[in-house]
Amino acid sequence: MNGWQGSPSLASPPMAELLARLQSDLNASRKAQDKARTLVLGTTLADLRNREIELRRELSDEDAIEVLRRGIKRRRESIEMYTKGNREELAAKERGEVEILETYLPAGVSDDELRAAVRAAIAGGATNVGAAMGKVMPQFKGRAEGGRINAIVREELSRQG
Repeated sequence: MNGWQGSPSLASPPMAELLARLQSDLNASRKAQDKARTLVLGTTLADLRNREIELRRELSDEDAIEVLRRGIKRRRESIEMYTKGNREELAAKERGEVEILETYLPAGVSDDELRAAVRAAIAGGATNVGAAMGKVMPQFKGRAEGGRINAIVREELSRQG
């Protein structure tokens, strides 16, 4: 057994905590007949299975968080497209899915914490966006979106220049 289905047995490998929570919540949403939540969680678990196959190993919580972030990013891009296309009902559906997925992410990093790290990178010799991003991104991998960090880097660099 690969740790995805059925009840956990002594023979199955340990499943990452986040995956177990997603599976448990999927079962609960099915019992509650919450179609929207069931669809989002089912799709996410399928994405996680695909990633596990791709990596050819059991997923860690960090791997699962990366897959969740990709799903959120994909949905945010869809929201943008639906909004541009005047399809507000579809954009609202995607927003709901983002909200559901965000509940599974670890607590985010505050802008102040990001700003402090960006200032430290600039003080350490990073004079352009690429250099600053290269120093800051690894510190916040999986905890802050690149777009948010990029905006703060640009803002801080414009203050320096």
